[in-house]
Amino acid sequence: MTDQFPGPKTRQALERGIPLFRNGLRFEEELEKAGRRGFRTANQIVIDHVAGDFIWDLDGRRYIDFQNGWATNPIGNAHPEILEAVDAAHRRYGFHYDHPLRYDLAEMLAEIMPGRALPRFNYEVSGTEAAEAAVHLALTHTKRRYIITFSAAYHGMGIGTKLLDGLDGEMNRYLEAWTGGVIKAPYPYSDQSPAGMSQEQYVDYCLWYLDNHIPGCIAPRDNIAAILVEPGLAEGGNWIPPTNFLQGIREICDRNDWLMIADEVLTGLGRTGKMWAVEHYDVVPDILVVGKNLSGGIAPCAGIASKDEILGDTNGFLSGSTFAGTPAGCAAGIKTLEIYERDKVVEHAAKLGELAAEAMLQWEEHDIVRQVRGNGLLLGVSFESPDPAEKNWWYARSVRNRMLNHGVWAISDREDTIRMYPALNMNEQTLLEGLEIMHEAIRYVSEHGQQEGDSPGWPTGVAGF
Repeated sequence: MTDQFPGPKTRQALERGIPLFRNGLRFEEELEKAGRRGFRTANQIVIDHVAGDFIWDLDGRRYIDFQNGWATNPIGNAHPEILEAVDAAHRRYGFHYDHPLRYDLAEMLAEIMPGRALPRFNYEVSGTEAAEAAVHLALTHTKRRYIITFSAAYHGMGIGTKLLDGLDGEMNRYLEAWTGGVIKAPYPYSDQSPAGMSQEQYVDYCLWYLDNHIPGCIAPRDNIAAILVEPGLAEGGNWIPPTNFLQGIREICDRNDWLMIADEVLTGLGRTGKMWAVEHYDVVPDILVVGKNLSGGIAPCAGIASKDEILGDTNGFLSGSTFAGTPAGCAAGIKTLEIYERDKVVEHAAKLGELAAEAMLQWEEHDIVRQVRGNGLLLGVSFESPDPAEKNWWYARSVRNRMLNHGVWAISDREDTIRMYPALNMNEQTLLEGLEIMHEAIRYVSEHGQQEGDSPGWPTGVAGF
């Protein structure tokens, strides 16, 4: 990599493109604010082409891909077999609703669901629609009015899912009047527990809150339909819940006749080294939300799986879309699952997760690293500032910027965490090379401070939000 970052072609594209979109009118104002507080904005690239474990920007620079299309490309970028399957489906079926691939994929999914206990499937376009469908199914099946979700949870950007999200209070601004049926509960993050609680005490408190505080103070026990939970907070920071938390939710749901909905849009289909993240906890949900990895990153395909008695005979539940279960999406899903079985993709992901855990083991020795965590290839690193005058997320952003300038693309929004989602079939040496580049970035920023972590060639007037 050169000192000038981004390169001239990428810089030109950003200067032309960013002002066209959200916040474009205040683009220059935001840059000036960033400069006044002594913090450089996020480095950004524009993709020219992709292949497998790598992406290339418009200036020909190659990057190891830990961003992975926001965890949507389980077997690498632009997998040729999935591209071929999608093209063949387009040519044979065009764009129509009824086609045999819908049934073929549904049968395959039934075989791999936790405990083979969720044989019914309903197609949706993306994880957002699928999460909304799962909630509507729970409400109509139970004929109850309340759904419990969690702090820092993310279920999508539709109107319904914005109400369910706990990621940021801004998510449902001006939608406050619509939130009456959603109850937010605390999620037991593995660091920064409140009131000096241990992790075990915090889990106990969160379960007590679900089973006692909510029914006692917020909503009648017999009017709660379901608990919607991610078995691994993804957008919220790749937090890994303790075993007794998920098992406690299952027990509470069983005792109160509530449904347990597992949102596995990001954690499912191998991301955690098992087919479904709930399998780490030995629980079977009543409804499971599927997305992202299902279609190999090529064509949209998502949906919900559920038990016979819930989805097999419904009254009042309606969901779907013109674009749900398309020939292309189903073809992509079928080919993805075939490759999973043939190449033992989930087993490979579990092995990569072990290698990553070993490589990241010593990172907490650096003063800016608060916590390293992972479950399979659901990987996260939280940062903290050694200076009270500087924000934690500045350090995460600086490490991520230096990584990008040295050839590794990962995710760090305005949060104190860097999240990594390597392809589940990534080459072992590529994974280790990417992690070593990240470790170097952590060492550098730890020694030189957050401002030095940014790339020296980042030009005035260009940034990404």
